[in-house]
Amino acid sequence: MTRRLPSNPPNLPGFAFVRVLGSGGFADVFLYEQNMPRRLVAVKVLLAEVVNDEVRQMFQAEANLMAQLSSHPSILTVYQASVAADGRPYLVMEFCSSSLAQRYRAQPVPVSEALAIGVRIASAVETAHRQGVLHRDIKPSNILTTAYGHPVLADFGIAATLGQLEHADSVGVSVPWSAPEILREQVPGSVASEVWSLGATVYSFLAGRSPFELPGGDNSSSALMARIGRARVPASGRVDVPRSLEQVLLRSMHRRPESRQGSALEFARDLQAVEDELGLAQTAVEIAVDDWAATHGIDLDERTLVTGTHAIPGAATPRRSRRRSTPAGSSTVVRSADAGVHTGTGSSGSRRRLWIVSVAALVIVIVLAGVAVLLIQGSAGSPSVAELRSTQADGTLTFDWDDPGLGAGDAYLVTIDGVAAPAQRSTSIVLEVADRDRVCATVRVVHDGRAGAPSPETCVDVEEPAG
Repeated sequence: MTRRLPSNPPNLPGFAFVRVLGSGGFADVFLYEQNMPRRLVAVKVLLAEVVNDEVRQMFQAEANLMAQLSSHPSILTVYQASVAADGRPYLVMEFCSSSLAQRYRAQPVPVSEALAIGVRIASAVETAHRQGVLHRDIKPSNILTTAYGHPVLADFGIAATLGQLEHADSVGVSVPWSAPEILREQVPGSVASEVWSLGATVYSFLAGRSPFELPGGDNSSSALMARIGRARVPASGRVDVPRSLEQVLLRSMHRRPESRQGSALEFARDLQAVEDELGLAQTAVEIAVDDWAATHGIDLDERTLVTGTHAIPGAATPRRSRRRSTPAGSSTVVRSADAGVHTGTGSSGSRRRLWIVSVAALVIVIVLAGVAVLLIQGSAGSPSVAELRSTQADGTLTFDWDDPGLGAGDAYLVTIDGVAAPAQRSTSIVLEVADRDRVCATVRVVHDGRAGAPSPETCVDVEEPAG
């Protein structure tokens, strides 16, 4: 099929056309130079032949969604939206020189970078979900790279709010990165399908191809859809990809939606656990704090980790007012109704102020000490698993344990014979052990994105099957 030529760039006041960036089914993207402030911007312009009331409303909805979400550091920034003189709506966005789709097929993305990208984009997706918005087109070509190398999620053109999904029409999908239930048109979109797309995207960065693409084989849409439906995800083929990461991606692309990570945040947590296992610096999950934090003066710059459904600020030293204190022994001027102006030291007013300042300082010290004690107790009180139990039956070995008091954002990290399994919230794990003689396991609680102390190692000699 012959690709169409891009439309003519519109004349936009305050902008000078530079070149064409790309073309799609409904819009073209052009590079312009904005006059004031002077900068390069990407301008997405709807095609004249597709503009009608419905499309115009969709485009306006995209502009509004992007504007609401683009303050997130991993979502493309939108500057403005309007309608050109020829009637075509347009969107002015941050210019990103490349997408990751242009890179991962040329050379594999390092494991550490793929993990970091996955955590950041999952943070963006989680942020959108908390605003009630599904992206519905997560894939490598929609992850752009800023001038500073930061990945950002773009193109919310087919996004839908969670409340509208039951009335949503079918939309075009990107087959290689779409969940099986989307391809079967069972649902127009869901949190679970977005988790599938996140997993498929990270897999693509590692493998240099989409998950169900066969090098040199039949990769038509129908063939890909059939393989996606069977959900037999092949290994990435890279020796430097740890088994734990392969398991995280397998879980995210499970055929049954309920067997995947329960949210984009949980997917990000699984990736963080792999970073922790590999000894990498953990990529922070970036999710907006509640209004409570803003109104209580929490320093957002010192926020490092997110747990559960809320951001947890880092312990910050309270800001102190910059008052100039009077040096000891200096003269103090005190006004008296009887004596006019008297200059001296150690006056009653001075002592009173000194007493007030001393009491205030003591209160601050006591408060800070209490906060420190609470922080230390909170750290020391992180839940941990005391012991593991084991049960064998029909070629399987089950380890289970008691819940030590898992928090909303916590998870278990199970290590089997030195290999970490994907993070989970279930208090048991079932293993196929038909070809194994002995299995050893430990369990750690991932709390605030960090793995705690492991449980005592439990080793089990595998019994021969009866008969």
